[in-house]
Amino acid sequence: MTPVPAHEALFAELADLPAAALLTGAAAGAAYAADATGNLMQPPLAVLRPADTAELSRMLAACHRLRLPVVVQGGRTGLSNGATPRRGEVALCLDRMTALAPVDPVSATVVAEAGVSLQRVQEAAEAAGFGFGVDIGARGSATVGGLCATNAGGLNVIRNGMTRAHVVSLEVVLADGRVLGHVRPLAKDNSGFDLKQLFIGSEGVLGIISRVCLALRPPVGPLVTLFGAAPGIDTAGALLARLRRDAGGPVTAFEVIDEAMFQRILALGHRPPVAPEGIQILAEIETADRDHVQELLMRAVEAGELSDVVLAASGAQRQALWALREGCAEAVAAMAAPVGFDIGLPVAAMPDFLTETRARLAAALPNAGIAVFGHLGDGNLHYIVDTDAPGEAARIVLGAVAAAGGTISAEHGLGREKAGYLPLVRSADEIAVMRAMKDALDPAHILNPGRVLPPPTPLND
Repeated sequence: MTPVPAHEALFAELADLPAAALLTGAAAGAAYAADATGNLMQPPLAVLRPADTAELSRMLAACHRLRLPVVVQGGRTGLSNGATPRRGEVALCLDRMTALAPVDPVSATVVAEAGVSLQRVQEAAEAAGFGFGVDIGARGSATVGGLCATNAGGLNVIRNGMTRAHVVSLEVVLADGRVLGHVRPLAKDNSGFDLKQLFIGSEGVLGIISRVCLALRPPVGPLVTLFGAAPGIDTAGALLARLRRDAGGPVTAFEVIDEAMFQRILALGHRPPVAPEGIQILAEIETADRDHVQELLMRAVEAGELSDVVLAASGAQRQALWALREGCAEAVAAMAAPVGFDIGLPVAAMPDFLTETRARLAAALPNAGIAVFGHLGDGNLHYIVDTDAPGEAARIVLGAVAAAGGTISAEHGLGREKAGYLPLVRSADEIAVMRAMKDALDPAHILNPGRVLPPPTPLND
């Protein structure tokens, strides 16, 4: 008797579920074939779409028994090919798990299922008189489960921290279908190991986050928004130190755009608010004392930390300044063959790193275009190389990052793109401990194979 293929056995086992829970054929095609990275595309064998934790548990238990590899998908906004299927994988998409409980005003928390979008959480918090401390450009499509699984950063990390800082508790489904965790608004819980920390940032290789209790915060107060030009990354760092020390309120954002990237943004039709030279800075301070900030900036100009600066005088001007920062994504998309590196560095190491890396790239890849932007306030740069030699670019950039004491992934995760480079920044003992965790929680290695951990043997792409 010919054995039944594993995926067909899976379909038979789940045949009683609603049609929306199991997609096959054309319905499981292009929409589930890639994440936002865009350089790989592979339709999954099928798409499983649970409506709640019970269905998620049942689906995973079946995949575990049948040894079917699973790729976990949320809003598919990632930039590391973490959610892009490999051949032979079943996609487990959480886009039907969209329950969002009412905000609890006493504990200042809200409970969301994994498929709830970041924007819905933000809107629910705002309607209840609160704010949520995480914000990213893909807020309308990025989901709570994905934010937690990748420990997403974004625009306000300098003020509020990464996603991890906003997770009170969570529920997770293990590879064999077991459900762990408690979703409850306990700010203090030292009853044994804090297991939720294992799953936040693990990119779905240890378990699938199904529900989360999120901490809310008071709404942001009055903001002073500035856009300036600094002679270099070192003087931009000096300005950041000045604002943190003397601005009279917390710095909520401190974004930088290098001259090469800014010129690309201007080529798209944007107008520069200041001289388009050096390092462009977009910063915000939570304060009502605009005059004090203005005086502080004049001192920064006198000290050589800024060559030009403007303050937004209205909400419309603030939006126009932020449109320049958001134009970075459009400028990258307009490149011929962009290779992006999401790196983290000590701010003090950035000037030498940028100078040396640019020189090495120019020598090895003389036709490559280089453009840099990012979140200087938390040490996270997006280093873009426009080249048809991505491997050589990665060798140079990521090698230099490791030598400078940085990280090869500041906020986008490792996914498939950077798993092989993990030994640059983690010791053999650290990777061995990670593998031991994987073996313990997913012994059949069905969850997101080939992501995060460097494969001991080549995998089938």
